[in-house]
Amino acid sequence: MCRHLAFLGEPVALAELLLRPPHSLEHQSWAPRSQTSGVVNADGFGVGWWAEGDPVPARYRRAVPIWGDPSFADLARVVRTGALLAAVRGATLPGADGEAAAAPFAGDRRLFSHNGAVPGWPGPMGALAATLPAAELLALEARTDSAFLWALVLHRLRAGEAPEAALAGTAREAAEAAPGSRLDMLLTDGTAITAVTWGNSLSTLTGPDRVVVASEPYDDDPRWRPVPDRTVLTATRAGVALTPLEEHSP
Repeated sequence: MCRHLAFLGEPVALAELLLRPPHSLEHQSWAPRSQTSGVVNADGFGVGWWAEGDPVPARYRRAVPIWGDPSFADLARVVRTGALLAAVRGATLPGADGEAAAAPFAGDRRLFSHNGAVPGWPGPMGALAATLPAAELLALEARTDSAFLWALVLHRLRAGEAPEAALAGTAREAAEAAPGSRLDMLLTDGTAITAVTWGNSLSTLTGPDRVVVASEPYDDDPRWRPVPDRTVLTATRAGVALTPLEEHSP
């Protein structure tokens, strides 16, 4: 299980979103309000962001807890961005993939993260793995359920599906293959955020200078709104649109 946050807005320091708020992603990694995603996320963290004028996002990922990397606080103090995706990781199973297993995952100028778990991983995913070309399986960044879900989503995107359909279709297929899966997913290209809720919490914050989509509110701003379960979300600087997952055709 993990916790994650995506942001679009006026450029801010990474620390303003991830470290300084009273219930920041760093704080959530060891003292979350919601227990649906477990309690401690100490198996790594990552942040991906866009620099002005560069369409390819940068990433900083580590296999240590976010509170255990003193260099990140210094980096987050000075790096500013108008678009990011960050996550703290609680591993589904122990593994040896190190920082490669930490979200966000990247491809085709997009960033992706997954909050949840596939029970029985990897066994139930055999049939879905067979739908991917061998080259795409070999290109997996890590041997984890989250990295595999990203491969499924990316395959759909490259086949021409819209982000909303790619996330919704992947969630349905994974849940059918492994009932009881938790499949909240975030996807962004730096101009829009797309998400699906399936088994875990998600909230949105909209304001004149930002839109944020996060596992949990990072402060007590009354503008935070919970996203219902089994919902597809699209967010831009103009606002947030919510659609029941059942309205997205398979």
